[in-house]
Amino acid sequence: MRLSPAQIAHFDREGYVVAQNALGAADLAPVIRAYAEYIDRRAGQLCAQGRLSRTYAEEPFDRRLARISEETLEIYREMDLMECRLEAAFAFLRNEALMDLVEGLIGPEILCSPIQHGRAKLPGDLVFRGQGDPEEGRRQVEATIAENVAPWHQDAQVHLEEADPSFILTVWLPLGEATPENGCLQVIPRVHHSGVVYWSEGFGLDPRQIPGAEVVTLPMRKGDVLLMHKLTPHCSTPNQSGRIRWSLDLRYQLIGTPTGRSFYPEFVSRSRANPGAVLTDYPSWSRQWQEALARVPADQRPRRQHRPQVPTPMAVSSR
Repeated sequence: MRLSPAQIAHFDREGYVVAQNALGAADLAPVIRAYAEYIDRRAGQLCAQGRLSRTYAEEPFDRRLARISEETLEIYREMDLMECRLEAAFAFLRNEALMDLVEGLIGPEILCSPIQHGRAKLPGDLVFRGQGDPEEGRRQVEATIAENVAPWHQDAQVHLEEADPSFILTVWLPLGEATPENGCLQVIPRVHHSGVVYWSEGFGLDPRQIPGAEVVTLPMRKGDVLLMHKLTPHCSTPNQSGRIRWSLDLRYQLIGTPTGRSFYPEFVSRSRANPGAVLTDYPSWSRQWQEALARVPADQRPRRQHRPQVPTPMAVSSR
């Protein structure tokens, strides 16, 4: 599926567009199966080590990790793409249907940014039932659930200054239903026209800073894809469903432009001019991430030095 002229116009006008039914079961099933197999393998290992009471193999995909996380957060903390490094996830990063969508906004020379994540949004009512200090376990579970609710922010706030001039496209998609009940996304449209980053104290922004802010809630079905400008404010809502809301959020940009994460591996995911430049070697991708994280662990990566407390213009092209 390619973006229609109307969808491209919607993106240019609103700062986002949802491509409905853009992906099919054949696109998403390998990623879901790979996550399920990873969780199954790790649950077996933790059971064998006496660190998990049982594998919860009878639970469905959108419940199993939540039940495991009642006892231990160890597997949950491994779910990000660069941590578990699933081969099916690497293949999906250059999925043809996905690249067709991205090409409509970036063009045919596409770089996959290292700002890429797999999210398992835990239910808000999760209760710690594991071994060890119950108070410490409760504190860790509550802190993790709070981290799952992304505050209002612009993705331009999360890369280093070198990428300020780059057009970086955010691609967000659920691996199941995303609803107001389980924590779908909300956006504030048309902000990208101003070219302004709304910095505030700490991470994110206060929507009251934005004149005439209009919040749009975006429930999405499995197979829908959200494409979003890096200056479009967005947040996620709490998960009150009792089940995990699985999603991927990825970033793409024009080959040769700075990613703002130069210490992590980028790769060419599509090139009409030079198809041989596309990285298809999974062991190489996995090894690059392993080596990069050994040099710069995720919790030690460099942060922006310039974060003013008032809105500031960013020299960024619309596309």
